Amino acid sequence: MNKLSKENLMSLEEYAEHRATFRAEVIAHKKNRQVALGEAIRILFEDKKTIQYQIQEMLRIERIFERAGIEEELEAYNPLIPDGQNLKATMMIEYDNPVERKAKLAELIGVEKVTYIQVEGFDKVHPIANEDMDRETEEKTSSVHFLRFEFSADMVIAWTKGARVVAGIDHTHYQVAPVTLTDNVHANLAMDFDVQTAH
Repeated sequence: MNKLSKENLMSLEEYAEHRATFRAEVIAHKKNRQVALGEAIRILFEDKKTIQYQIQEMLRIERIFERAGIEEELEAYNPLIPDGQNLKATMMIEYDNPVERKAKLAELIGVEKVTYIQVEGFDKVHPIANEDMDRETEEKTSSVHFLRFEFSADMVIAWTKGARVVAGIDHTHYQVAPVTLTDNVHANLAMDFDVQTAH
């Protein structure tokens, strides 16, 4: 439904020309697609535009212009685009100080599994985390996790009709109050749903 193909991408030459404008556009777009949970955890909800930007950047850095290489990147990144009943997100654990970061990542094992989104009137939705690879060891968790939140049809309808939505984390070592999604984030994320399939 909502995947990117080679035709949606700019060539390396085109991208070099439009990169500054596109980058500014994506940065502005991301502001309406992220939630800060406490001081150190940020969740960025991915969509077609954020993923196109990541792919274009990868092609640029790796100088990939052959069809096979482009298809490989599309195959790797397309699963991060939501498909109608879900939200897909990158969770970032951000501590500037390397010593503190190391200690916190050891404390925060499992944090991605106890992150949740809750539509008012429904149970909390915990994500399916890191389907691409295991991102934690017995000693520590990773500073980046990929999350997929699956919602029931009723939740999707309630969300798109304006029900309050909160995001939060229930982790012993990371206590934060649930955060209500602001109107702009709420509305932006509602566009990721395919309400037709929800009815």
